[in-house]
Amino acid sequence: MLNSHPDLTPSVLIGLGWFYLLVFLVNLVWTVRSYKLDGEFRNGIPKATLWATYTSIVMMLSFYHFTYPVEGFLVSMPSAFKDFFDAWFSNPVFYFFLSIVGLVFMIQAREWWTKPTVAWVLLNLSLIFMGLSLSDYDFRQIVGKPDNVPIVAMLFIVAFFTWIYFTRAVDNDRRIEQGRPLFEQENNEKVLVWPDLVYTELICMVVLSAVLIFWGIALKAPLEEPGSSVKTPNPSKAPWYFLGLQEMLVYFDPWLAGVVLPSIILGGLMAVPYIDFNKLGNGYYSFKQRSFAVTTYLFGFLPLWVALIVLGTFLRGPNWNFFGIYEYWDVHKVEAANNVNLSEFFWNGLGLAIPKGSSVGDILLRESPGILLTLGYFAILPPILGLTILRKYFVRMGVLRFLVFSNLILWMAILPIKMLLRWAFALKYIVGIPEYFFNI
Repeated sequence: MLNSHPDLTPSVLIGLGWFYLLVFLVNLVWTVRSYKLDGEFRNGIPKATLWATYTSIVMMLSFYHFTYPVEGFLVSMPSAFKDFFDAWFSNPVFYFFLSIVGLVFMIQAREWWTKPTVAWVLLNLSLIFMGLSLSDYDFRQIVGKPDNVPIVAMLFIVAFFTWIYFTRAVDNDRRIEQGRPLFEQENNEKVLVWPDLVYTELICMVVLSAVLIFWGIALKAPLEEPGSSVKTPNPSKAPWYFLGLQEMLVYFDPWLAGVVLPSIILGGLMAVPYIDFNKLGNGYYSFKQRSFAVTTYLFGFLPLWVALIVLGTFLRGPNWNFFGIYEYWDVHKVEAANNVNLSEFFWNGLGLAIPKGSSVGDILLRESPGILLTLGYFAILPPILGLTILRKYFVRMGVLRFLVFSNLILWMAILPIKMLLRWAFALKYIVGIPEYFFNI
């Protein structure tokens, strides 16, 4: 019986052959660069020898994909690794925890991973991981969708520009410590808009137009059948730039996730210039002079935005369940969602009956644990932060600016807190008042 979902087919092998051929070509350029710049080992052997060896292996791997038949093909992602990866990385708690650990590691080890050789090794590891993963049928169905291809490209682009920032910031921080001119101040030769800038923009416009034309020819437009109320997609997903917002709607009511939180984000961005008291780091790259601001931004951008896009794109499957990237999206997979409110945790934990009644007093008594916790979070926690770990900010900002600043930080933190509470304890609402359509 023929397998209708084969991991490897002749067309897949040829496509992967071209993929590895591109990896070979870029590494060939890197090998030449290494030969010119990296020098030699103590025994006189060029350090580029290692890259030449790796490049040769990639070249043979490419030819192997072009020439070997499907039967008995040996190069693919091991099943044991796929099972391990699916078991752990489809767990949202572990996924989010890993994103936080990755952010901390990225900041703490910035002087190491921004080195060109280390960054190139990490890029090659990601490319080899991508190539081996593409040998899996279910993985290809996810990343190969025409509307998911740009998201895969976006991940590499985000990594590239993050590397550029940290490379420049590490270099400038080192220059500041040594009393040398900043990178932006060296060779700061002024150029004319015409012809220098206009020619550059024209070349970029032509190249980008060619890329978009090729993209439009190579990939089919992700158009589906006409919309019908009796047949909706499963899963029904928002465009990639709204996947973070759609993920927020899982944990908060629409009025909060769709109105309040976006409004606070926009208001907070407008308030940043009036809150910020640090005049250093403006107009040039620096991390040490803007460590708190950069860390806060990266936390909001990477774990709370990019990671949610990845989560919604690659891990959210039919019925809005979590799936591994190598797992078949089974529409019959059903997981019971036994979510409970904080009031149920509290009263049942004390061995008491949940207060009944529809009067305002009964509702307030029932939801008093969540109400007190929410008031304490937004009213009591800011002064505590101002007197302890954020004391220097409180002293320099003053009361009003610090209250705005601390509440913006707390509002940003409420999303991961609610996500983790839902995933770990099946907590639905901290304050649940459906009688008045008010839930937090």
